[in-house]
Amino acid sequence: MRWGMVIDLVKCSRCHACVAACRIEHFLPLRVTWVKLIASESEGGGVADVSTFPVRCNQCKEAPCVEVCPTEASQQRPDGIVWIDSDKCIGCRYCVVACPYQNRTFLSKDKDPGYFPGYPKTNFEKMGEKLYPHQVGTTVKCNFCLERIDAGSEKGLKPGIDREATPACVNTCQARALTFGDLDDPESNVSQLIRGRNGFVLQEEYETEPSVYYVDGKIGAKSNIAPEWATTGSHITHLSSVEKRASEIFGSLHGKQEEK
Repeated sequence: MRWGMVIDLVKCSRCHACVAACRIEHFLPLRVTWVKLIASESEGGGVADVSTFPVRCNQCKEAPCVEVCPTEASQQRPDGIVWIDSDKCIGCRYCVVACPYQNRTFLSKDKDPGYFPGYPKTNFEKMGEKLYPHQVGTTVKCNFCLERIDAGSEKGLKPGIDREATPACVNTCQARALTFGDLDDPESNVSQLIRGRNGFVLQEEYETEPSVYYVDGKIGAKSNIAPEWATTGSHITHLSSVEKRASEIFGSLHGKQEEK
């Protein structure tokens, strides 16, 4: 079993719900974000096209962060999830440097000044200290919500199918752009998506074998081209067409009123 995720770049609407869900689920400090949305803009034919890549720890099968950790704080479970034992982390940041995807954060005092410096901690922060404490001076990152996976699996639930056993970001995505499942199962939801839509990973040349895959109408394959209105970044063109149509409608109405 190897847990993995497939991100549909066509469906992603850049709503940042996954970012918010991750922050709430893990009680992240103000300046720490485990899920990020990286936007790149290109221009072709005079029309701007924005592509968005939601990124998080890639849970690499050949994880450089695990190899370089001198205290074995960075570990890999049998199900492929790479996690950090904060009690063993000495803050050397070797793993931060080794990660080719820059998806690890060193939690310093500057990164955790409190949501409202100089004022009492919020109830959110107080609850986080009890339920999900983060240690200043250690490295943190996405862990595929392993607590949800483990707790759900103990109840006989299936991660990626049952919400209670599925990562928070997947549950929250209103566009259903995130899919979670077992990469080692050829019939799983993620395996079928990767196989059917030519899934790809970021920076394959690093040979880390990430567990996070992407599918896209432009990059994946010609057979995977989505309708123009659904393509990532198409809202820019869509908005302009809406404005044009609105001008035509209101312009015609204005003309009729003048005739009267």
